[in-house]
Amino acid sequence: MSWWWARSLGGEKACKKLVYLQNISAYIAKEVAENGATSYQSVALIVGVTGIVGSSLAEILPLPDTPGGPWKVYGLARRPRPAWNENHPIHYIQCDVSNKDETIAKLSPLTDITHIFYVSWMGTEECKVNAVMFQNILDAAIPNAPNLKHICLQTGIKHYFGLFETDTKSEPHDSPFTEDLPRLNQPNFYHNLEDILYEETSKSGLTWSVHRPALIFGVSPCSMMNIVSTLSVYATICKHEKTPLVYPGTKASWNCYADAVDADLIAEHQIWTAVEPNAKNQVFNCNNGDVFKWKHIWKTLAEQFGLEMVGYEEGKEQLSLQEMMKDKGPVWDEIVKENKLVPTKLENIAAFWFADIAFMSENLLSSMNKNKEHGFVGFRNSQKSFVSCIDKMKDYKIIP
Repeated sequence: MSWWWARSLGGEKACKKLVYLQNISAYIAKEVAENGATSYQSVALIVGVTGIVGSSLAEILPLPDTPGGPWKVYGLARRPRPAWNENHPIHYIQCDVSNKDETIAKLSPLTDITHIFYVSWMGTEECKVNAVMFQNILDAAIPNAPNLKHICLQTGIKHYFGLFETDTKSEPHDSPFTEDLPRLNQPNFYHNLEDILYEETSKSGLTWSVHRPALIFGVSPCSMMNIVSTLSVYATICKHEKTPLVYPGTKASWNCYADAVDADLIAEHQIWTAVEPNAKNQVFNCNNGDVFKWKHIWKTLAEQFGLEMVGYEEGKEQLSLQEMMKDKGPVWDEIVKENKLVPTKLENIAAFWFADIAFMSENLLSSMNKNKEHGFVGFRNSQKSFVSCIDKMKDYKIIP
């Protein structure tokens, strides 16, 4: 049985508990104490380690049975190391990668890097800013890491329908989306990142992979587009105020099929491309391999928080969750204090604007056929993935 298949069947819950992280940290400390410094086969640099996928990479890469390992892991983020991240067995580096001098100063000494996992963005869809960040990483790493082999670049399925804030008349592609669909004729920082990747790897002889995940189910209070965190915070506020869980979306989004991807599965997907020769120099979609409807997720969300559920009501216009929650900052502060949660601010932990977009979208499915043709068979059950993320947020004391 392959590692990817085994994790999909049995690893989902096992890798989502704090005790797992504590055990791995203790394991590594014990190995170093008894046998001296660990001999690593691969050395990863995760750019965006506190983000939704970076957090999963930081958990999975250090596992003793991860392909390509044992792995040494550097994790880079612009924030100071958060408390919920402390058990990840990584070498944490705080760095603003939009600053070229700082990036080169902090990354050029990392001469042992063999793989780069780039899962970061600035929180703006402006092409120039994100391109500068990626270029700075490669300028710092490529000349100074002689054993560098592969670069994983994460973009997303907005490649197929455009950025949220782009005012353009370019028609989106029809779904299900396949990786061979051409670029839309509109500005998109994904294109800038891909062009930099192709140019730099062609000059240096490195291999590469581009990953286009669907809507991500994962855990990170530092992610700006975290749908599970956003909905969990909304549900928590509803419970605190003793109000029903009202679905704010459209009729079409309530009833249509959607797909998502577990953040752990994306991490496994990227590790697969990093070590599998048949996956080199390819673009891949990434989703859980199933579909769901928001009406079913909504029922699950209500059950997880013990709430009365109010689904789509015929004839009602879409509500704006961002508008509904605009004055709830003090309420969230009160919830955090009462339940002794990890300190977070509502505007940082919940992207209500993003939920508004998700609940007006339809027909955004992507195909996983190319993955299966190249040998990746990992999957997740999206309903279980959603619940697992909520459980993990509770473990981390991000929500009560």
